[in-house]
Amino acid sequence: MTHTTPATTTKIRLAAMLAILPLSACTTATADTAAVATVASPAPVATPVVAAAPAPTIGNFGFDTAGMDRTILPGHDFYGFANGAWARTTEIPADKSNYGMFTALGDLSLERTRAILDEARDDPNSRLGRAYRSYLDDTTVEARGMAPITPWLARVRAVSTRAEYIALLAEGDRAGIGHMFGGYVGQDDRAPENYIFTMGQGGLGMPDRDYYLEQTPRFAGIRTQYVAYLERMLTLAGEQNAPARARALMAFETAIARVHWNKNDSGDATKTYNKYTLAQLARIAPGFDFTAYLRGVGVNQDEVIVNQPSAFTGIARLVSRAPMQTLRDAMIVRSMGAYANELPNAVAEANFAFYGTALSGTPQMEPRAKRAVRFTEQVLEDELSQTYVARHFPAESKAAIDALVTNVLGAMGRRIDALEWMQPETKARARAKLANFTTKIGYPDRWRSYDGLEIRADDLFGNSWRSANFEHDYMVAKLGQPLRRWEWFMTPMTVNAYANFGMNEIVFPAAILQPPFFDPNADPAINYGGIGAVIGHEISHHFDDQGAKYDENGRLADWWTPSDVTAFAAAGRRLIEQYNAYEILPGQRIDGEFTLGENIGDLAGLAVAYDAYHTSLGGREAPVIDGMTGDQRFFLGWAQVWRRNYREANLAQRLTTDPHSPSIQRTWVVRNLDAWYAAYGVETGTALYLAPADRVRIW
Repeated sequence: MTHTTPATTTKIRLAAMLAILPLSACTTATADTAAVATVASPAPVATPVVAAAPAPTIGNFGFDTAGMDRTILPGHDFYGFANGAWARTTEIPADKSNYGMFTALGDLSLERTRAILDEARDDPNSRLGRAYRSYLDDTTVEARGMAPITPWLARVRAVSTRAEYIALLAEGDRAGIGHMFGGYVGQDDRAPENYIFTMGQGGLGMPDRDYYLEQTPRFAGIRTQYVAYLERMLTLAGEQNAPARARALMAFETAIARVHWNKNDSGDATKTYNKYTLAQLARIAPGFDFTAYLRGVGVNQDEVIVNQPSAFTGIARLVSRAPMQTLRDAMIVRSMGAYANELPNAVAEANFAFYGTALSGTPQMEPRAKRAVRFTEQVLEDELSQTYVARHFPAESKAAIDALVTNVLGAMGRRIDALEWMQPETKARARAKLANFTTKIGYPDRWRSYDGLEIRADDLFGNSWRSANFEHDYMVAKLGQPLRRWEWFMTPMTVNAYANFGMNEIVFPAAILQPPFFDPNADPAINYGGIGAVIGHEISHHFDDQGAKYDENGRLADWWTPSDVTAFAAAGRRLIEQYNAYEILPGQRIDGEFTLGENIGDLAGLAVAYDAYHTSLGGREAPVIDGMTGDQRFFLGWAQVWRRNYREANLAQRLTTDPHSPSIQRTWVVRNLDAWYAAYGVETGTALYLAPADRVRIW
């Protein structure tokens, strides 16, 4: 299912994630010249297209030594030293834009999930089986052609007034069809015990405003392909004069892009917290009846959060002046894209040709069986998850992770106590915040019900449409209700982790709690360098450039002294400069400001995990294994989880849209830790060497 439901939007907004997983289309600066020397980045690995490589064979202590390249000095390129042989010999599968440890484990989760669904497939009493079978039945999908979406497209074509258009947007919103403004129900950042509807800028079909406005050959080429995509979708929908209408739609979206906020401002928790009554919203954004729209989507409160007020002003003005034909065309294209995978292959292939191949460089769509698993997981998330965790998440893994989390939390507390730049009163609040953490491991302790959701084995499009409406109703029903602290925003099958600022929690799904991130039988050094640093990363998100704005109760508040803010910002600027210096592709550098929160997470997470590892030794000396000390193995454990080969188009896209740095540079964060220099004898003159005064220390 390709459309983004309101519930999915909530997940993206709330989760400070460990990694952005491979997508067919990602959604959301010219880097300043850094004040430190540029470290040349190895070129992305261009590889032939073959089947996915299996997960690496891990030795008796949990590390794949065969994947190393010991001809590379650790101080020249620690990623290459730890992973060079793996990078050279691992090929990216044809249906992927990149391949690494996240995708290898993702494939494993998918195969395990597929086995569950294959068992349920022919059971008429299984809702999972019916959903899965409806997607697999491409014969029926092709035979029905465009008939399932035709009544909706007729509704779109019949719209003739602004009032009818706004009512249509609300109905489309319920069905997961994106439009000029996005919205979801989440916590009120300044009153986190309450739910509120939050709205954000929309109206673009490409991932970010830069795709419309940046004057580079790469973006110009993508714009040409996007216009062709718009024309193709209009044609498939049965529209006439598609070329001219596609150009008009592109001009309209470009005008919207000009009023959009950039990604750095849109990621600022303070700037994006703007509470308005509906009367106030009408005054700042005249020309669009927000009251009618919000009532249409089921929001009955009188206050909303508006993330980008000036963009709302501009978009409302553009919508009020746009020809109705252009507005209808935008809705036709969004509708076709949202349900591309539930329509005939010609639509799915056209959608993938732009979002999968043009944007990310992925040559082929996933096989239908894989897409059927993903569809079923999205439609019946909790129902499928229950079976998955019963089969694939042993109790001993949960117990071992509990101990690791306790150790890493303790290490973070000691680091807070030892900070020289933080004032005593702020330290007390920081310790209180740490004490209030909730840790969720493996899977939720409550599951949702899908009673009332009709799933038919012969109605893929209808299943998707009804599911989107079901999810929307589930979301808006939260308004005015007690906070659902038990709720998760990732499935147990997801290879990722996240920090939720409003809930003051860190969350680790079952699928990431396995090798190479974690193995209860592996050497502790590898586990602490892998999952330990992941735990530290998520803990530290609550103290990064955005998470630090939330207090011990999950409230967006000013709880630091001015001197703390100044010292923290100064350290952040140094990290921004360090990452701005990395040129990843010719003329394309990491945006250190955009990636700051994730880079802080990597730096702090690794430092905290290192302390926790040494505490776990209880004063004993770590053994030497295969000629490597405990500290050497700890840093190898960190480097191993970031193995990833990218297609160049995907890497270029991520530099624009992904708040995480590429995997090589995430590994290189070790250059800020004194212990790494001691472990590998890294000396001046090597590419990654930083003088002690230039090493960034924050937490």
